Amino acid sequence: MTHQTVGHIGVGLLDLCSGPDVRPDPSCPVEVTLAALRGRWTALVIGEIARGPRSFTALAQALPALSDKVLADRLAQLAEARVVVRRRTPSWPPRVTYTLTDRGQALLPVLQAMWDWGAGPAGPRGG
Repeated sequence: MTHQTVGHIGVGLLDLCSGPDVRPDPSCPVEVTLAALRGRWTALVIGEIARGPRSFTALAQALPALSDKVLADRLAQLAEARVVVRRRTPSWPPRVTYTLTDRGQALLPVLQAMWDWGAGPAGPRGG
């Protein structure tokens, strides 16, 4: 029995992401998702932005153990993947905020499913 959110696994995942070539296909939807989520801290950055538009400073304060360099890298990665949008407000000093796109909002249930899977009985906290 498949999970209700993965009801078509036999058609999508197995047909699109397999074949005679043993290398990952960058156009495979699973690989696209993994590329968007690559790197430590990415899920936490997305989680903070999911609370509402955030400035770089607000993100840095919410995630104090994350270096500014890594935060800037994750924000650039997420913007490139169209998960977040960077908006610059004309003012002095200029103000920049990061907001989840519709694509980013659609990623939230994926992250929840990953959380649920990782917290399950075979996860590090399980039996």
